[in-house]
Amino acid sequence: MTSVPLPPDEEERLAELAELQSLRTVPEPDFSAIAELAATVCQTPIALVTLVGADGQEYKGRVGVTATHGSREATACAYVICGRRVLEIPDALADPRFRENPWVTGPPYVRFYAGAPIVSSHDHALGAVAVMDHVPRTLSPPQRQALVTLGASTAGLLEAHHYTQRADEIIHRLRDVEELKNQFLRTVNHELRTPLTSIGSYLQLIQDGDLDEVTEQRFLRVIERNSHRILRLIDELLLIASLNARTVSHRPARTDLVALARRTVDRFTPDARTGQLDIRLHAPEHVMVWADAGRLEHALDQVVDNAVKFTPPGGNVDVTVIAGPVPAVEVRDSGIGIDPADIDHVLKDFYRAPGAEERAIGGTGVGLAITDKIVTMHGGEVRISSRPGHGTCVRITLPAATGGPVPVG
Repeated sequence: MTSVPLPPDEEERLAELAELQSLRTVPEPDFSAIAELAATVCQTPIALVTLVGADGQEYKGRVGVTATHGSREATACAYVICGRRVLEIPDALADPRFRENPWVTGPPYVRFYAGAPIVSSHDHALGAVAVMDHVPRTLSPPQRQALVTLGASTAGLLEAHHYTQRADEIIHRLRDVEELKNQFLRTVNHELRTPLTSIGSYLQLIQDGDLDEVTEQRFLRVIERNSHRILRLIDELLLIASLNARTVSHRPARTDLVALARRTVDRFTPDARTGQLDIRLHAPEHVMVWADAGRLEHALDQVVDNAVKFTPPGGNVDVTVIAGPVPAVEVRDSGIGIDPADIDHVLKDFYRAPGAEERAIGGTGVGLAITDKIVTMHGGEVRISSRPGHGTCVRITLPAATGGPVPVG
């Protein structure tokens, strides 16, 4: 049996097949209907709608056979995509190219073959609509023309299926975006309205007078805290917008990861004590990384803030700095954990897990998204492992301070 030829546009042809995602499901009813029509028109017991991939043939539609795929040598379809026109073999046993073909010498014992190419709108022959018989014969001119027409129809149907699938995906994503937008508006509305309402109420009490100096100072401190809360929210929204637009400044240098982690732990120790949590740092003396210290510290703050917020009283937050083989910092808590269905979403902008909503835990859903974008900007990676009720571990890996700046973008 002679070797099967390859078309000159093989690489581009395979790329289009991959883009169309047409090899995922075989066979499919719509394409089996085309095979049935080809068998009826050409009066043959076997018909296939075949797509020729890198590793063999996939039978997108079939009549008269039970196989769903075969080797590239299984039928003459590989020759059709090279010739790009109807190939008719009146008697396979009389053709030296096919007389030893397994489909000829064994089941289904093919003697006659005719195939028309499936040529896409990008002018790549993706496969063939083929008919086969157990006895030698030929097609009539109308039958040959019908096979050509079915090949063209198959190409159109493949592309229509692809665009329908893409449209469904786009609609699904738009729905997700709409829900995310609504969730963001609800969250920001709450995060802004609560401190603004508090500020307004305390200001009204101060303006009304009749407050002693101690009470007035206490009210002013509440106003100050809520003002800072609003400013932090605005700063976070501006930062994530800049990170998405890649306009944020990035000035990496040799940085001690242990020093950054220690400052973060010190900063959140008062909040941890207020929440009756035990927060600890576990680290060697120094671990040097190549990083923008301010940006990276902000990323660590977001992770530790989450750990403190989502850990009930009596729990633990452990921050561990790892020297190698790859520099890393882990933030592990004994908190409420993350549902497996939410793990893939928690790094997305404005995503808030249902657990946060149910427990009325404050936040805008941008903390981990900010962390992920900052770490990615450094050439690092964020990985999250968690189980509901058993806590969460966020691991950040970073480039060691052994070379020059990490490319951004």
